[in-house]
Amino acid sequence: MAVSMRDLDSAFQGAGQKAGIEIWRIENFRPVPVPKSSYGKFFTGDSYVILKTTASKSGALRHDIHYWLGKDTTQDEAGAAAVKTVELDAALGGRAVQYREVQGHETEKFLSYFKPCIIPQEGGVASGFKHVEEQEYKTRLFVCRGKHVVHVKEVPFARSSLNHDDIFILDTKSKIFQFNGSNSCIQERAKALEVVQYIKDTYHDGKCEVAAIEDGKLMADAETGEFWGLFGGFAPLPRKTATDEDKTVDSSATKLLSVEKGKAEPVEADSLTRELLETNKCYILDCGLEVFVWMGRTTSLDDRKSASGAAEELIRDSNRPKSHIIRVIEGFETVMFRSKFESWPQVTNVTVSEDGRGKVAALLQRQGVNVKGLLKAAPVKEEPQPYIDCTGNLQVWCVNGQEKVLLPAADQSKFYSGDCYIFQYSYPGEDKEEHLIGTWFGKQSVEEERVSAVSLASKMIESMKFLAAQACIHEGSEPIQFFTIFQSFIVFKGGLSDGYKNYIAEKEIPDETYSEDGVALFRVQGSGPDNMQAIQVEAVASSLNSSYCYILHSGSTVFTWAGNLTSPDDHELVERQLDIIKPNLQSKSHKEGSESEQFWELVGGKSEYPSQKISRVPEGDPHLFTCTFSKVSLQVKEIYNFTQDDLMTEDIFILDCHSDIFVWVGQQVDTKNKLQALAIGQKFLEHDFLLENLSREAPIFIVMEGSEPPFFTRFFSWDSAKSTMHGNSFQRKLTIVKNGGTPVMDKPKRRAPVSYGGRSSVPDKSQRSRSMSFSPDRVRVRGRSPAFNALAATFENPNARNLSTPPPMVRKLYPKSVTPDSGKLQSKSAAIAALTASFEQPPPARETIIPRSVKVSPPTPITPPEPNSKENSIGSRLGSLTIEEDVKEGEAEDEEGLPIYPYERLQTTSEDPVSEIDVTKRETYLSAAEFKEKFGMAKDAFYKLPKWKQNKLKMALHLF
Repeated sequence: MAVSMRDLDSAFQGAGQKAGIEIWRIENFRPVPVPKSSYGKFFTGDSYVILKTTASKSGALRHDIHYWLGKDTTQDEAGAAAVKTVELDAALGGRAVQYREVQGHETEKFLSYFKPCIIPQEGGVASGFKHVEEQEYKTRLFVCRGKHVVHVKEVPFARSSLNHDDIFILDTKSKIFQFNGSNSCIQERAKALEVVQYIKDTYHDGKCEVAAIEDGKLMADAETGEFWGLFGGFAPLPRKTATDEDKTVDSSATKLLSVEKGKAEPVEADSLTRELLETNKCYILDCGLEVFVWMGRTTSLDDRKSASGAAEELIRDSNRPKSHIIRVIEGFETVMFRSKFESWPQVTNVTVSEDGRGKVAALLQRQGVNVKGLLKAAPVKEEPQPYIDCTGNLQVWCVNGQEKVLLPAADQSKFYSGDCYIFQYSYPGEDKEEHLIGTWFGKQSVEEERVSAVSLASKMIESMKFLAAQACIHEGSEPIQFFTIFQSFIVFKGGLSDGYKNYIAEKEIPDETYSEDGVALFRVQGSGPDNMQAIQVEAVASSLNSSYCYILHSGSTVFTWAGNLTSPDDHELVERQLDIIKPNLQSKSHKEGSESEQFWELVGGKSEYPSQKISRVPEGDPHLFTCTFSKVSLQVKEIYNFTQDDLMTEDIFILDCHSDIFVWVGQQVDTKNKLQALAIGQKFLEHDFLLENLSREAPIFIVMEGSEPPFFTRFFSWDSAKSTMHGNSFQRKLTIVKNGGTPVMDKPKRRAPVSYGGRSSVPDKSQRSRSMSFSPDRVRVRGRSPAFNALAATFENPNARNLSTPPPMVRKLYPKSVTPDSGKLQSKSAAIAALTASFEQPPPARETIIPRSVKVSPPTPITPPEPNSKENSIGSRLGSLTIEEDVKEGEAEDEEGLPIYPYERLQTTSEDPVSEIDVTKRETYLSAAEFKEKFGMAKDAFYKLPKWKQNKLKMALHLF
C-alpha cells in the first residue's frame, strides 16, 4: 500500500518509535496529543486513539492501536477516530493490529494498559460540556466485574443497584466500602480491592479507611451497620435483573464476508482456509463477539477505511454493542484470527544468504585458502544467564525399572542417552534453602522408565510438602539452568538400565552403549568451564561440524579435532573434557584440513559435513496464561501486561517463554490438582495455543507459590513478601490495602530440607562453593607433583579423569555423618592421614594447601591441619569425594607477622613465584599500600565483601 506521508496527520509524526503508550484525543476531528500526566483519564463525551508500542526480544517494535469511544461521543467523532487509526497504522508501515473499544465493553488487552482500571469521567470536548470538580465530595457507587482485569462502572447510589452476584465499591468522603456479593468469587473480590486501592490513592491521597462488607453478614459488626446505614438501613436485596450488558453474543456461526466498494457480501465456502483470502481485497470475519477486518497487503488506504466502515455498520445494524472490531494486516494476523481457520500455513522467513556464505568459507578453509573478510562478523549474542545460585548440593539417581539408584559423585554428570535420571539440587535462596528436583529423559530411553522417573520425582516433591520446584527435561533441549548445575556434562550413547537393555533385546536392536575400548566420537560445546558438555555422536565424518571441537578415540588412541570456526576457548573446553573421558592418555591434535589418514579411517572415510552451529530454541517474549484443566481438555486465557499481582493463590498459571514454560501453582490449589501440574504443562505444549510451533520436548518447570526460583521471578518485578503471605487472594489483598500498600509478611517456619539416599542437603556455611577457577591461558601439562597425585588418587577413581588438570567442577560437600559411603570415607581419611604424616612440616604449621595451579612447580610442603579447626577437618573435606578449595566465608583476615612479597611474585602466572606461602590467600602477603593500589580498597574493606566477589577480584589480578 503506497501512502504519502503528506496525507498523514502531523500529530502522528514520530509516533511509535520507542516502547510505551501514546494517546491522542479527537478534537474537531483532529488528533491532539494527551499529556502523559493524564494517561488513563478518559471522558465519556470524547473519542481517543491509543498506540501501544512493544519491543520484542529481537529488538523489533510491535504496534497495537486502539480507538476508544465514550458513551456520549458523537457519531462523527467516532468515525474520525476510526479513520485516524487507519492513518496511524499507515504511518507505522501498515503492520499494526487495530482495535475498536467502546466504553463499558473494552477488551482485556486495552484495560491491561491502565491497571487496575479506568473510571471514565463525565464531560468532553466536542459535546460542549466540561468536567467540573465537585465542591462537596460526592458519594459514588461502582460495580466491578472481572477476575483478571476489572470493568468498573458507576451505578446509581441506591440499594436497588446492589445484588448477590457482583462486587460493589461505595466511595464516601471518609471511608471506602467494598461489598462482596455472596455469589462472587474470591479472585473477583481480590481484583476489586486493587480498584479500592486506586480510588484511595487517586481521590483520597491515600488517606482514608477501607472496610470489606460480606453479603449476608447483616448487622454483625459496626462497619456492616455503617454501610447499610448509608442506604437507609438493611433490607433484603432484590434478585439481579437481566440487562443488555448481561446478554451473551452468539459466536457459534463464523461468517466470512468480502468487502467491495463498501459493501460486505458473504463468501461461499465449505470450510475456512487461508486460500480464501486474496491479497488485493479486504474481508470481514464475523465471529460474534469478535469481528475481524482482514486487509490485504496491496489494498489501498481508501479500501481499508471503507472495510472498517462496513464492519461498524454490521455491528450497528445487528445491535451488538459488546462486539469488538479487530483489524489485521495480511502477514501480521493475530493468533486469535488464525485460530478461526481450519488450515493456516506456517510462515517462516529464513535468510539463507549468510548460511551459504558460511559454507563457502568453510569449504575454502579446508583447501587452505585464507578467507579473512569473506565471513561477515556475526552479531554479538548475549549469553543466556542461568539465574540460579551455583554453590548448591547436587544428587543424581539413575532410574532402573521402578527404582532409582544413587550415583556416586564422580558419575553424577555422566548420563546415557538410553536412560532416565532424577536430580535434586539444593541451593541457598533469599532466606532459606531452595530445592529443584528434575527428571532428564534420554533420546533413546523407554516410555516405562520415563513414567517411572516422573512418578518417583513426584513422590519426592510431595514428601517435601511441595516446597521444591520441579523440572522435566529432554535430551537436546536442556535449559541453561541444567548445564549450570552440572557444570561439566557428558552424554554417552546407549544405556545401562534394565529397561533399555530389555527394549533393545526385544527389538533385536544392536547395543550401541559406550565402551572405553571402542570407537567413539564426542562433540564438545559450551561457554566455559562452568558450562561445558561432551555429546557422543555417530563416529562418522558427517557428524563433524566446522563450528565445534571433537574428541575421537579408539581404545588408547585419542584424537582431538578443532573446526576452523572454533575459538581458543573452545579448544580449552576440549582439553578439560578430555581429562574426564580419556584421562592419563596423550592425544593427537588435528585442525580441520590437516587430518591424518588414521583419523579418517576411524570415522569411516571423508564426507561432507556442516559448518553452522546447531541452533538452540531462543527465549521468546513471555506470555502468561490462566488455565482450567480437566481430563479431556485444557482451557487457557492470556493475561496481558502481567504483573506478580495477577498470580492468584487459588489458581494455576502458565508462563510461556517459547524456549521453556513454567507452570505456577498457588498455595490454595488442592493437592490433587497440584499433582496434575506436569500434565497441564505437557497439554499446553501439545496444543501450542500461540501457534508458535512449540517443541513437545521444551523444558517444563513446575513452580510452587512461596518457593519461586530466581529464573522464574526475573520475569516480574518480584516482591517475595507477597508470595509468603497466608490466606486466600482476597484476604492477602485486604491486608495490603489496610496497611497502606505494604504486604505484611507471615513467614512460615523453616522446614528441615528433605534429602534422599541418606544425605543431608544442608551444608556447612564453609562449603558454599562448588565452582573452581581456571586460568584462561592455562597450558595443559601431563603430570603433577607426586604428593598431589597421591592425594588426588585417594579421592576419586583414577580412570575418571586425567590428573594433569584440575577437575572441571567441584561438588559441594555433604556432612560426613549422614553419608551412605561413610565406610569408604573412613578408609580415605586414613589413607590421607598416613600420606600427610609423611610430608615435611616446616614451622610454623599451616592449614592444608592444595595446589590450584596446574603449572609444573616445586611441590609445596603440606602440613596437617590444627586439631580443633572445624573448617580444616579432613572428614568435612571429603563428604562428596571432592576437594574443597574455598576457605570459610569471612575467615580471611589481615594476618599480622606475615612476610611481605611484591605483587609480581605472588601472581599465579609469575615466572619467579614465591614458595612457602598459603596459595589460597596470596593477597595477604601484599603490603597495605600495594593491596590498596591493586584492589582499590583497604584489606578490612575487602574482607567484608561476599566471598564470591573476593574471588572474582582475586581472579582478575591473577591471585586466585
